[in-house]
Amino acid sequence: MTKRRLGQHFLSDPSILKRIVEAAELQQEDLVVEIGPGPGKLTRILAEKAKQVIAIELDETLYKSLSEEIASCGNVEVVQGDALEYPYEDLSEFKVVANIPYYITTPILFRLLSNKARLKTMTLTVQREVGERIVANPGGKDYGVLSLMVQYRGKTELKFIIPKESFRPVPRVDSAVIHITLLEKPSVKVLHEDIFFLLIKTAFSQRRKMLSNSLKSLGRNVREWFDRAQIDASRRPETLSLEEFARLADTFELS
Repeated sequence: MTKRRLGQHFLSDPSILKRIVEAAELQQEDLVVEIGPGPGKLTRILAEKAKQVIAIELDETLYKSLSEEIASCGNVEVVQGDALEYPYEDLSEFKVVANIPYYITTPILFRLLSNKARLKTMTLTVQREVGERIVANPGGKDYGVLSLMVQYRGKTELKFIIPKESFRPVPRVDSAVIHITLLEKPSVKVLHEDIFFLLIKTAFSQRRKMLSNSLKSLGRNVREWFDRAQIDASRRPETLSLEEFARLADTFELS
């Protein structure tokens, strides 16, 4: 029985599971971390493709069941625990494949991105709306903090959509499979990451306002600051690229 409080929606269609694994572009020598393996349908396919699989399951009942069923797979380690607290920093280079519960998607993403030195790729099944936000380009309603924060660290692709009817129990919305390749260096160079991230979050806290209004709370001469960055202060945050936010961050202390 699934537990809705844990956001459990299981996928068992073999053809879709194989497409997810194909999207992950696994190699035989890979270490793969699977978050939320549930009954282990995807786990078995991953075990056939990778050198080792670490499956992290929060639900104690599912953990016990999966541990017994997967015992014949010598390259799978089932761990009972919270994926948000797992010590990823202790691993060698790894890839993540996961059907993430909707309610922890953003925290899991940022927890994984904090291990950028060892993490190579993420192939995640997420709520369709979240997937579209992650891959969004400037100018659209989906583009925002999540788009910028993830694209700063990785190359993002939306691989395909999974209809909600493919899951049991059926969720309220469709899902998307996204693939994120972590970059060796951030996609843009900034002098101070903390200022860069602060500007993005502050700007989008009032996304319908012009930047001159949404960023005035930072206590700078906004007009002079934007002139230095060569950006029109009347623009709205969703129109700025990563590069333009980087210019704003790098001229912040000069204004």
